[in-house]
Amino acid sequence: MALIVVMEDDAGTRTLIASVLKKEGHEVATAEDGAQGLAMVEARPPALIISDVQMPGLNGFEMLAALRRNPRLTGIPVILLTSLHERVHMRIGMTTGADDYITKPFRPGELREAVNAQLRKRDMQVSVQDMAVDAAVRTALDVQTRELSKLYERRLAKALSERWPTGDGSNADERFSDATVLFVDIPNYASVSERLSSQELAELVKRFYGSAGDTVYLFGARHMQFIGEGLLAVFVDAANTRSVSHGLRAARAALGLADAARGIRQYLEEHFGARDLPRFDVNVALHSGPVTLARLQDPLHDVSAQILPVGDVVTATMLLQKQAYGLGWSIAASANMLRGVLGAVQVGRRAIVNLPGRSAALDAAELLALAH
Repeated sequence: MALIVVMEDDAGTRTLIASVLKKEGHEVATAEDGAQGLAMVEARPPALIISDVQMPGLNGFEMLAALRRNPRLTGIPVILLTSLHERVHMRIGMTTGADDYITKPFRPGELREAVNAQLRKRDMQVSVQDMAVDAAVRTALDVQTRELSKLYERRLAKALSERWPTGDGSNADERFSDATVLFVDIPNYASVSERLSSQELAELVKRFYGSAGDTVYLFGARHMQFIGEGLLAVFVDAANTRSVSHGLRAARAALGLADAARGIRQYLEEHFGARDLPRFDVNVALHSGPVTLARLQDPLHDVSAQILPVGDVVTATMLLQKQAYGLGWSIAASANMLRGVLGAVQVGRRAIVNLPGRSAALDAAELLALAH
């Protein structure tokens, strides 16, 4: 039940109130004056305060004023105890922030009714606040979902031959103050490759990276390229992605890559089950921050030959992917990236990850799924 603090200088009245409340199943803390009671409240905020008005030292009104000045405690309901002939106290109490009053002497039933009314009101207020937060989160996620659906439809309508755009033909570098970098690699690629022929391996690679490229493209990557057996993609905010943040699109792409890996495991089991192949897994890393897409020149033909994503964020993402394998995480996301998708994803284990060659460690967590 609830914790209730009782402030009353009269020992008999204090004992009576505590006895009634304990019989109702509440936890009760008692104080002989307002100063002692306020210290109890500050140390452990209760669900309700019952306070006498006339007390030595800090009286009930002074205690109430101090309580309402404290932002952490101002929402605690207060019931004041006052004598029947002290009607002026009732008016002062109700106009200075008291939630209810009980006149002395009172019957136990009156006390129970007043206490239950205040606790019900508090529970309703908490419920309404929770509902408002939940509704806000659901609304935001619904907007993201609708925008993602529209984005998929637009991108699916394009020819796949145009699926990996490299820009507007300009030779200028593209600088983004905030972007999300995704890097995916196959950690046991060497073990798998030595058990398959070159043709079989080629089919495997085409199946996975064909699916991976389509997944990354459909979630709106600004740029992607192969690096060894890995795939690196850069997500930025652009006009055609509107309210769907680059971090959320990258997170959805990462989860899609994990699904693609499960499809490849099924394919290997069906076609090469007798070969005792190592488990096919991928590790994905996500990190956000400034990124530049540098356009490298072809020295022979003086044309822009290749786009190279550069920046500490790119390097850290590739290093984080290697560490994710050691941690046993399928998808590792930096704290920087997760701040941009707060409330939209579920995370698991968290770690401060040391990245080889970098002086600063990276705060990261395991990305598990989208929030429901």
